[in-house]
Amino acid sequence: MLQTELCELLGIDYPILQGGMAWVSDARLAAAVSNGGGLGIIGTGQAPPDWVREHIRAAKTLTDRPFGVNVMLLSPFAEEVMRVVVEERVVVVTTGAGNPGKYISELQEVGTRVIPVVPSVALARRLEQTGVNALIAEGMESGGHIGELTTMVLVPQIVDAVDIPVIAAGGIGDGRGIAAALALGAAGVQMGTRFICAEECTVHPKVKERILEARDRDTVVSGRLTGHPVRCLRNKLTRQFDELEARQAPVEELEKLGVGKLRAAMVNGDVEYGSVMAGQVAAMVREIKPAREIIRELVLEAREILRRMGRTGENER
Repeated sequence: MLQTELCELLGIDYPILQGGMAWVSDARLAAAVSNGGGLGIIGTGQAPPDWVREHIRAAKTLTDRPFGVNVMLLSPFAEEVMRVVVEERVVVVTTGAGNPGKYISELQEVGTRVIPVVPSVALARRLEQTGVNALIAEGMESGGHIGELTTMVLVPQIVDAVDIPVIAAGGIGDGRGIAAALALGAAGVQMGTRFICAEECTVHPKVKERILEARDRDTVVSGRLTGHPVRCLRNKLTRQFDELEARQAPVEELEKLGVGKLRAAMVNGDVEYGSVMAGQVAAMVREIKPAREIIRELVLEAREILRRMGRTGENER
């Protein structure tokens, strides 16, 4: 009941992608998710090409299942990272913060599936025309850089606008979210915050603790004046952003405040003055488990919900 066209496209058991989170999604986490039947994704952020190659090769030793790489197109190393991805023949590339058009032909020549993240219908239509294989429709409930539309309204609009598979992202943390995404017409889901609390995730333990402690209103959006708003867990850093934005500080001052803050949190464990990027679904994450167990529970719950929905539909007819 959870086999969709996305499973066939990517060669995976379940239509569940793990978000490619910078300073979070390394070879170990990606391989664990892939071994569990989903698609693990290495998050490159602004990492140099040597780091990316190292983690791709490490993942290949940890799993024989497909996995992907997320490339931030604003990274100063984007072109070099794409070259590594081509040379290593990675099965899937997801992209953010730009148009991957100039890389698509070369990637697809080596069998790589190209799946950009999109926050709007207009961008979805434009990218479909470039020949991408699928799209990730990411709602503003997600952690990190966000758009303006919620997942509930964004996904069905993009599904209606394009003829390629759409993957729902943002605010999905359990089997109920997966079932809802499929009901909206998505062919699968991408989840980031839930997998931060996988045992195999090497993020600093304090970050996991903060996510487990999170309540429903504990994420906030900062940096709207920069044009690149970010959703994080509320802390002293987000309050500093609030103060700067309240007095209409120059964009340069806001950007300077954010430099290095993601690494400070995820690697060094500074959960007060670091950027603890997490989605609103953080309040639904209650325990740390192996990635395989997380996926098993997601699938069982989604299957049961879809089974009940199907049975109800038959009775109504």
